[in-house]
Amino acid sequence: MKYIVSAALISGLVLSATSAYAKTINVAPGPNAQEELQEALILAEKGDVVELAAGKYVLTDGLSLDVDGVTIKGQGDDKSILDFSNQQASGDGLLVTSDDVFLTGFAVENSKGDGIKAKGADQIIFSKIRVEWTAGPDEKNGAYGIYPVESKNVLVDSVQVYGASDAGIYVGQSQNIIVRYSIVKNNVAGIEIENSYGADVYFNVATENTGGILVFDLPDIPQQGGKDVRVFNNYVINNNTKNFAPEGNIVGTVPAGTGVMVMSSRNVEVFENILDDNATSNILVVGYPNQTKDKNYNPRPIDVRIFSNRHGNAGYKGDFPGSDALAQALGGSLPPILYDGTGENIQISDNVPAITLNISEAGRPLTEAMPSPFASDSEFEGQKLKAIIMPTQMEDKVASTLSLKEKAQ
Repeated sequence: MKYIVSAALISGLVLSATSAYAKTINVAPGPNAQEELQEALILAEKGDVVELAAGKYVLTDGLSLDVDGVTIKGQGDDKSILDFSNQQASGDGLLVTSDDVFLTGFAVENSKGDGIKAKGADQIIFSKIRVEWTAGPDEKNGAYGIYPVESKNVLVDSVQVYGASDAGIYVGQSQNIIVRYSIVKNNVAGIEIENSYGADVYFNVATENTGGILVFDLPDIPQQGGKDVRVFNNYVINNNTKNFAPEGNIVGTVPAGTGVMVMSSRNVEVFENILDDNATSNILVVGYPNQTKDKNYNPRPIDVRIFSNRHGNAGYKGDFPGSDALAQALGGSLPPILYDGTGENIQISDNVPAITLNISEAGRPLTEAMPSPFASDSEFEGQKLKAIIMPTQMEDKVASTLSLKEKAQ
C-alpha cells in the first residue's frame, strides 16, 4: 500500500519535533551573571528560550547571540535589567547575528556602545524592551538604542528608548520593516529609517528629542535608494532637545525643533500624524547638504507626499544657520512645513502654510534661498504605498506575550 504524505503534514511533524526538544534555559542575577548569561546564549539551540529572572544583571562586557530561532525573554522591561554601567570595552550591549530571534521583556541600561544591535538578521523582533542611558542626553552615550542593520523582516513593537546620542530606534540598509507602539524620548533622533526599502512607522510617540522621526538616504553606503516609507498616526511633539550628537555625525546637522525630516529618500508618505510644538518646523523635506564623491548617489528627495496631518505650534525658534533672517523675511516665524526646493514631485496638501526655499541644487547655501509659498507642480496623488506585512509567525510571537487586557483592546 502506498501512502501519500502532504507537505503540510511533513512541515507540522518537523515543527513538532523541534518544539519537543526545545528547552528553557533559566538565568538569574548574581556575581556570575556575565558568564552564565553568555554561556546560555552560546549553548542555546534552535527553539530554545533563554529566560531572564527578575533583577539587575551587573555586566562587564557585551553579550552576543549567533544561534537561529532563539528567544530571550525577561519578566518585564522594569524587572529584568541588563546593566552595562561597568562595561569595560566600548562595544554593544547585545549583538545578534542570527535569524528568527525574539527579544522581549527586558531592559538594557548604560551600554558603552549601541544598546541592542542586530546585523544580517532575517525575522528579528524587538518587543516590550527598554534601552536607556539613565543620566540623560550626553554625547558620550551609545549611538543607537535599537539598531537592526542589513536585515529583513524587522519588527519593533512596544519598545522605549531614552538618551541615544544618534537615534533611539534606527533601522538601516534593511527591508520590510515595522516600527510601532513605541516611545522615544531624549535622543538626538527619535526614530530613523535610513537607506531602507519598505517601512511602516506608526502609533509611536516621539517627544523631547532633537528630531522626532527621520527618513534619510545617505551616500557611500552599500544599500542606497531608500524608498517606500510610510510615517503615519504618530505623536511627534516637543522635539526641541539641543543636538548632542558627537561631532561629525550626520544627525549632528538635524536642527533642534524638528518634527519629521525627510532627506534624499524617495516614495515617502507622511500622513495623519499629530505634530505640535516643534520649534524649527513640524515637517522638513530637504536634500543631502554635504559634498560627496559617490557617483551613484542621488541627493534629492523624490516622490514625497504629505497629507492629512494635524499641526499645532511650530516654527517659532529655528535652529539652523540663517533661520532667524529667514523667519523675519517670512513675517516672524518659520512655517509648519519647510521644503528646501531641491526635490522632484513633492506634494503637500496639509491645510497649513508650507514654504519652498527654491534652492536649485542639494548642498547649495541658504544664502541662495528665494522663499515663496509652496505650490505642487503635479496633481496630488494621496496614499499610494501598501501596508508592510510581517510573516505570520512573527506576529503570532508578539501576540503570545499580550495580556488579556491588551488582547481585548
